Amino acid sequence: MLIVADENIPLLDAFFSGFGDIRRVPGRSIDRATVEQADVLLVRSVTNVNRALLEGSNVRFVGTCTIGTDHLDLDYFQQAGITWSSAPGCNARGVVDYVLGSLLTLAEIEGADLTRRTYGVVGAGEVGGRLVKVLQGLGWNVLVCDPPRQASEGADFVSLEQIIEQCDVISLHTPLKKHGAQSTWHLFDKRRLGQLKPGTWLINASRGPVVDNAALRQVLLEREDLQAVLDVWEGEPEVDVALAELCVLATPHIAGYSLDGKQRGTSQIYQAYCEFLGQSAQVSLSDWLPAPWLSQVTLHAQADPAWALAMLCRGVYDPRRDDADFRRSLVGSVSEQRAAFDALRKHYPSRREIDGLQVRIEGDSPELQKIVVALGASLI
Repeated sequence: MLIVADENIPLLDAFFSGFGDIRRVPGRSIDRATVEQADVLLVRSVTNVNRALLEGSNVRFVGTCTIGTDHLDLDYFQQAGITWSSAPGCNARGVVDYVLGSLLTLAEIEGADLTRRTYGVVGAGEVGGRLVKVLQGLGWNVLVCDPPRQASEGADFVSLEQIIEQCDVISLHTPLKKHGAQSTWHLFDKRRLGQLKPGTWLINASRGPVVDNAALRQVLLEREDLQAVLDVWEGEPEVDVALAELCVLATPHIAGYSLDGKQRGTSQIYQAYCEFLGQSAQVSLSDWLPAPWLSQVTLHAQADPAWALAMLCRGVYDPRRDDADFRRSLVGSVSEQRAAFDALRKHYPSRREIDGLQVRIEGDSPELQKIVVALGASLI
């Protein structure tokens, strides 16, 4: 059996070597010749898997180690009898950590009190739903827009117009849908971007084309009151450098790139492939995921809550480092910038997740306890 896999998928040997030969290929280089003799194809979001790629091949199982599936032609898979699986929620915690770190950076720059802001989360699936729980757990005011969930569940959701009118912070976590009544392609176009209330912070860690990048660049030039954080870009790995320079934080699609999330994605696809074969899983993620290098923290009950929140979040992950690395890469020719974008992702340093922390509070502080619990860390 031949397994063709994106070379950047971690733990391939640990999870898949028992099934056959593994051929590692750069994700953007996977083509018809690469997959012609393959039985299994394992990819990430950089590889479009469709009829043009798979027709005439031996591939019967496609796994993507990502939450999103916009790079998969699911209609063709059904027609061709190809089984597929994604990894829902695998990197959700990492993206939440990215958003929290971004909020801390924005607050520091503007001298803002995060507790006094109104937050709008657009898209309440695996990532957005988890972010909502964290923000609400902190006691912050949160509005949620998710039309598909609103249609099936009813209450507790608001319209996108209400988000734009009422929210000081808007964080985008929608899937990318190019067609239909619930299309998210350029969901934030020039008109909606122009309607943002004064001083809005806009964070996009979903998919690049959810925001019209050219329109955002123009709006940011016209309105100095707006602040933007972008982890995803139209036309990746090519980036609008002028837009990146206008952002408070700019990063190369790494919001969910925690070590835990990447390895969890491989594990989930492995589980799905075992089910496809009718076999029991023999390998567990716990066998391979190392202990967190920052595992226990002690806080005194007199600690300032805002300081404690920043310390806990930044002690695990601070997006300013990734922003600095990315900005240094935005030089040279377009081809050099594209290569640098992929290189930053391929050689991304290991990072862990906040919910791996164990926190001891010396003394009694309900406010600190609330913060620890909201972040998903453990009280000891």
